[in-house]
Amino acid sequence: MENTTLKTWPESATNLIAVAAGRAPADTVIRGGKWVNVQSREILENHDIAIADGRFAYCGPDASHCIGEGTKVIEAEGRYIIPGLCDAHMHIESGMLTPAEFARAVIPHGTTSMFTDPHEIANVLGLRGVRLMHDEALLQPINIFTQMPSCAPSAPGLETTGYEITPEDVAEAMTWPGIIGLGEMMNFPGVINADPKMLAEIAATQNAGKTVGGHYASPDLGPAFHAYVAGGPADEHEGVCEADAIARVRQGMRSMMRLGSAWYDVETQITAVTEKGLDPRNFILCTDDSHSGTLVNDGHMNRVVRHAIDCGCEPLIALQMATINTATHFGLERELGSIAPGRRADLILTSDLKTLPIETVIARGVIVAEAGEIKVDCPHLDWPDDARGTVHLGKHLQAADFEIKAPEGANAVKAKVIGVVENQAPTKALTAELDVQDGLVLSDEANDVCQIALVERHRATGEVVNGFVSGFGYKGRMAMASSVAHDSHHMIVVGTSREDMALAANRLGEVGGGITVWQDGRELALVQLPIAGLMSDAPAVEVAAAAQKMVEAMAACGCTVNNAYMQHSLLALVVIPELRISDLGLVDVTKFELTDLFEDNK
Repeated sequence: MENTTLKTWPESATNLIAVAAGRAPADTVIRGGKWVNVQSREILENHDIAIADGRFAYCGPDASHCIGEGTKVIEAEGRYIIPGLCDAHMHIESGMLTPAEFARAVIPHGTTSMFTDPHEIANVLGLRGVRLMHDEALLQPINIFTQMPSCAPSAPGLETTGYEITPEDVAEAMTWPGIIGLGEMMNFPGVINADPKMLAEIAATQNAGKTVGGHYASPDLGPAFHAYVAGGPADEHEGVCEADAIARVRQGMRSMMRLGSAWYDVETQITAVTEKGLDPRNFILCTDDSHSGTLVNDGHMNRVVRHAIDCGCEPLIALQMATINTATHFGLERELGSIAPGRRADLILTSDLKTLPIETVIARGVIVAEAGEIKVDCPHLDWPDDARGTVHLGKHLQAADFEIKAPEGANAVKAKVIGVVENQAPTKALTAELDVQDGLVLSDEANDVCQIALVERHRATGEVVNGFVSGFGYKGRMAMASSVAHDSHHMIVVGTSREDMALAANRLGEVGGGITVWQDGRELALVQLPIAGLMSDAPAVEVAAAAQKMVEAMAACGCTVNNAYMQHSLLALVVIPELRISDLGLVDVTKFELTDLFEDNK
């Protein structure tokens, strides 16, 4: 399913040459702007840009020879002409939107290229889900490249997914037109230990001449890190400090620094460039995970670039990190990422490089947004019924399913507790002394310890794994349930009331997935995500409004953590330290092994 709205360079080369030479008229000429050249890192005053066949034909001081009777002339009036922004690593599903609605949300913010890893839907629907995402991506008026997910399950033996991804799946996907590489290789212990399956996936990608994405969520920069790099991943986005960024680029990786809805990892790493003076061409900006509220209210890659500048990065360097650096990394430097002849005509007109107002957005030579308003259609797939009915609980859950039984004869226990860390993906492995009543372990509101449960939702087993979590600050009787639970995407339920936990879980089974918040036996908020239990095909504004009610409901239950929903959705991500929950039990991610809920109480 090729996107035929843009001619390839060979198809348009004759015309591009003729326009540049003045023998044929351009489709569009942008006149009198400040050309921000990310190739040379300079601003060229009073320059013109000529576009033909959706590509740049001429970029220079005077394009009057390219203007014919039918040429559309846009007066830049001294504004900056910058390349369209690229998101180097992100998951569309985290926006709770389909590719079409995600594109509609970010185009007005100046994003014209995205490199997406749909490993969320891969866990639910397997290769078929990836293909559906890939196909809708190719329908869009901007460039959405798909990375074939590498790890479903993310940690074999520690979780059970709806489907598993195999090396054969990876090899098949490498033949699809929109596949740009392999998604983040989260099973870093597998790579470090030369697991044949992981190496086969990496080999299939490299044999296809495509890029292998990395994910090394460990502070260990010793031999284990070096072994991971030797395994082939070309980039890494889990760094949280300057030392992480430096170690990655020294080993030939691109350091991807992320600012998502809940991940604030740019400020702590960009000092490698701003203070240590490392070559900025090996650093890339990305979002990783942005929910719909962030996209609607705060922006997308424009938000990341502004943040990098606020952190002390020179504007032109920050722009390189969100344009040409990304294109070069994925082998697309001749195709996008800069304003230069032959490249796709993706650009932004802005009156200020530091605050970066997105005034006009052009993608493939077409005005796609002006003054924050989208001007083009973003086509949808007809999502099939089997992609919509994916929450299978197997039974009507009761409060008893969320009981945590104490060891025989215990009056109190020392329990392991997942500790949420605000604005970061890692958790802390905590412990808490908890009371026992009638043989059941109690949570501890005074010390911010409530219950967490993982409800199996792929195979209708009816199984529930229970544990404890701290950091949300919940008060009173409440529960929050989500069918978004990276990466296995079972159902995560967090609460202080077992009755409300059962009500919340059953509600998601009823509506086919999403997020719901309950208090004292009544529902405060519901975000319906009917596609794979992960996404809605409603407009981003509608999904963001529902998500805002969810945020307000969480606050009404006592939560003050920034973007706490993102933390909630990652509590089952068994490849990021320190402690997580899966359908198989509690997982110690520092050792990559299952662990008991209670410490030895003898």
